[in-house]
Formats: sequence, structure tokens, C-alpha cells
Amino acid sequence: MQDNYRREIDYLRVSVTDRCNLRCFYCMPEAGVELKGCNDILRYEELYKIIKATTELGVSKVRLTGGEPLVRKGLIDFIRDIKKLGIEDLAMTTNGTLLAKYANDLAKAGLDRVNISLDTLQAKKFDEISRTNHSLSQVILGIKEAQKANLNPVKLNVVLIKGVNDDEIEDIAKLTLDNRIIVRFIELMPLGESYNWAEKKYISIDEIQEELNQINNLIPAEIDQGNGPAKYYRFSKAKGKIGFISPISDHYCSECNRVRLTADGFLKPCLHANNEFNIKEVLRTGVNDKELKRIITDVILNKPEKGLGIESVSDFNINQRKMSQIGG
Repeated sequence: MQDNYRREIDYLRVSVTDRCNLRCFYCMPEAGVELKGCNDILRYEELYKIIKATTELGVSKVRLTGGEPLVRKGLIDFIRDIKKLGIEDLAMTTNGTLLAKYANDLAKAGLDRVNISLDTLQAKKFDEISRTNHSLSQVILGIKEAQKANLNPVKLNVVLIKGVNDDEIEDIAKLTLDNRIIVRFIELMPLGESYNWAEKKYISIDEIQEELNQINNLIPAEIDQGNGPAKYYRFSKAKGKIGFISPISDHYCSECNRVRLTADGFLKPCLHANNEFNIKEVLRTGVNDKELKRIITDVILNKPEKGLGIESVSDFNINQRKMSQIGG
């Protein structure tokens, strides 16, 4: 279906949990966020009901996020159930630490592909960023197992942070030379934990493209599957591709095709705006399917034209939720 600005809304991002086994410093506090109780989080049957309603309204692409989705018990069976709804593209974003264990089962259940958050290739720095002792080698193994399970294209999401991983841009990009993966560089957004310091640590996509062009000319490229705003390129003769996502320097509100469902039951039409609808409350009053679809339609129709104040990195001043609480 379309919103009031004639954007086709066909993509739903679903956070299945607010829990995560990492504590990445730009995402959540070192002590973690205050976790919701079991009754505060949407049950699988509630998630199923919402997803079913959105697919009947035209959503064909669903991404499962967290927190870290793989820490929630029963996820494999849930994936199997919602895939039967006819979802064309069922994907998941994960930190990769548990992926080696579950990759094969995820694929068998119907998951189509995965995005893996990976901000460094250095083991010590990985521990510093994640503030845990989870091994980088676990994530690397998870990438390999995802490829074996044909959860392709495997995409690596790299959040750019000045003074943290800008010295690794070339090394990370060169992963695409010999591997059929997609590396995506993402501008740092001032959300939650990064709100007060993002401007100082911000790196624009233009800077990264210029750096990589000096190494090996980037050639425009396309990918078979993709729901988002990334612009894709590749190095000459490379097996993989490189994507660039620029929510700050070149925001893409006019092309946004998504809504988000938080783990605690809020339907959020825009990541960078305050408005969100408590759909959990409605579900638990016994709303019927017809009324549920009407409510979801109203939320989509009220999707703002753009996130409030989205003009530059210093203009984000409206959303203090941690990214883990919204859904990655």
C-alpha cells in the first residue's frame, strides 16, 4: 500500500527482542538497557498476527532484528511459521556471534538471507567496540556458515566511526575482492548512545568513496535482492560488492518504503520521528483482523514526509531511544 506521499510501503522490520549479548558502545550503555519483562514484549503469536496483517496489506519483505534476534528462544519455529505467509524476502540482521550454530537451521526454516554487523577485522578492537569477550572468530565462522547454508547475499554492515575503524576502510572493502559478499559502509547516526558525540565521530560516505576510488576505481553495480537505500559499487574484477548508506549526508526519506515494529509493541513509521503507535495495547484488547488492518493502514498513512529535523548530523534532536530498543 502507499502512504500519503505515494511511497510504496512494502517492507516491515520486526524487532523480536530488546536483548543482546554484545554491548557495542554506540548502540547501548555498558550495563545494557533496562530490559522489558516477558509480558511487555510481544509474544510470537502477536508478532505473527501483525505480520500476517501487513502482508495482506502489501508487505512482501520482512526483516527480523533485535537486540540480537538469535538470543530469543523459539526463533527458528517462528521463522518457519511466518515464511508460510508468502513473504517473498525474509531476512535477518544479526551480530553474527551465534550464527555458526544456527545458520543451517535458519535456512531450512525459510530464512532467505542475513546481514551481519561487523565494524572491525581486529580481534582486540572487536572486544573494545562490543565491550565483551566474544571472539571475532565466532563472527567470521558465522559468515562462513551462512554462506554454506546459502543465506546469500551475505551483507556485512560497517558503521563508520572516526578514530575507531576509519583506519580499516581499505582492509574491509578488500574483503569483496575474493569473496562473494557485500560490504556496506553506513554513516553514524546520532541515536541513543551516540547522540552526544556522533557529530565529532561522523565520517561521510563521500569521504569513504573518495578513499576507495584512490585504491581501485569503483564501478556502479546492482544486487539481486535489496530493500534499502544503499548504492552499490564494486572493484574491478571483484567477486563481491560494496554498498554505501548515507542517512545523514544524503538522506533518502522520499524513497523510504518501511515501517518498524519494536519488540515492546510499537509500530514506528519513521526511525527518526517521535510518533509511534502502541499496537500491543490494541492487540491485547481483542481487536479483530479487519480492525487491526485498518489501524496499521492509518499508521502507514501518517508516516511523516521525513524524519523531524533531518538535515545534518547536528539536527538529530528528537529521538532518545537506544537503537537496540527500536530495532537495528
